[in-house]
Amino acid sequence: MNHRNAVITGLRDLAAFLEANPSIPVPRTATVHHFPHNPDDTALCAEVDQIAIWLGTTVDVDKIPHGHYTTSIHFGPVEYRAVAILSGARARHQAESSYYGHVHPE
Repeated sequence: MNHRNAVITGLRDLAAFLEANPSIPVPRTATVHHFPHNPDDTALCAEVDQIAIWLGTTVDVDKIPHGHYTTSIHFGPVEYRAVAILSGARARHQAESSYYGHVHPE
């Protein structure tokens, strides 16, 4: 079984399990994320653009200033979201993370 089929089967199995066990609480919302893997921002954005076409959605322009190029579709409270984390945001995160464990407030 390939990865795609394994994820789809896992989602179906989870839904069946939750349906068969109504005493188990469920979250108010759920999001399935896809993160394209490419060091090039243009290629990352192109992949999200293609996913938006397949979904019949648009890119969320409000997230772009924060370095996230995203599109999503909702199925009730369940969301499928494709997120390209642009190089500037990755660099900021790396810079902020580089101090973790090395700076100890007195």
